[in-house]
Order: sequence, then structure tokens, then C-alpha cells
Amino acid sequence: MNRISVPSHDSAPEASRPLLDAVKAQLGTVPNLFRLIANSPKVLEGFLGFNGALGKTLDVKTRERIALAVAEINGCDYCLSAHNYLAANLARLDSEEIDRARKGTSADARANAAVAFAAKVTRSRGRVEDADIRAVKSAGLSEAEVVEIVAVVAENFFTNMLNNVAETEIDFPVVRNALAA
Repeated sequence: MNRISVPSHDSAPEASRPLLDAVKAQLGTVPNLFRLIANSPKVLEGFLGFNGALGKTLDVKTRERIALAVAEINGCDYCLSAHNYLAANLARLDSEEIDRARKGTSADARANAAVAFAAKVTRSRGRVEDADIRAVKSAGLSEAEVVEIVAVVAENFFTNMLNNVAETEIDFPVVRNALAA
């Protein structure tokens, strides 16, 4: 049960409705996360702008790996479910790679460095060591990509916290957090 309302299109604040229309045009549907954020038109506007900009960074497989790792660490079943679906259907990651991402690893060396760094950033709340920066750079990631990894972590941290606070009803095939067990 949602602890914060998830408005329908018609019950959302008027300023949120065109933004929700844009989400529907892009995705074909409006997931509960976006409708939840629509409670605040300004936050929805900011989130969509940040999300759109981050969609032009890294690659979709890396972004989804990071989202899975962050959701697992933060115990967000909503985001874990959403990103498990997106990782399989949009990024085309196989189930083994999805499982690795949830653990903060990857079979691909470059992706492994990115997702391991993202997991470290999440667990340490950004208090990483010099060795962590050296490791991600030595895997071939640029300083711009390091900034982008941190930004993707932050975006996912926001949605994890909001969905955990709201206990948002999951509107994807449900995946439960293994660490919470």
C-alpha cells in the first residue's frame, strides 16, 4: 500500500500532467514512480531533466547495471523490479549478468570497474578511497565517466529512497531484494 498517493493523470497537479504525457509518449505507459513524483511538479520536471541528460551518458547496459547494484544495496524492491525488467528487455542483459550487477560486479572488465565503483560510492555514501578512483580510471573510464557514474548513482539513490519511503506499489514483474532477507 502506498504511503504517499500515486495520482492518476487526471488527479495529478495540473502542472505535472504535460510531463506525465511526455513520459507516456516516450515509454508507452506511466510507471507508478513517475506518478508518485508528479505530486511535486517541480521535482518531476527536475527529475525528468536529470534522467534525460543521464540517458545520454555511459551506455544503457552500464546504467542498468549501476541501477541494479544501487537498488540492491538500498533495499528498494520497486527499483530492483523496474531495473531488472529494463536490464533484460532494454539493455538485453542476460540473467547471469543481471545477478552479477545486483552484487556490484560484471563479467565485462570495464563494466565491472564501473558497477563496482558505483556500489562502493553507494555503500560509502561517496567516501571512496584514492585506490577506488585509480581502479576505475585504470579500467579505461575517463574522469567524465566517473562523474557520470556518480550522477547515475545519485539519480537511483533518489528513486530508491522515495520508493522506500512511499512503499510504492510495484508495477513491474516483482523482484525482491536478496540483501534484505
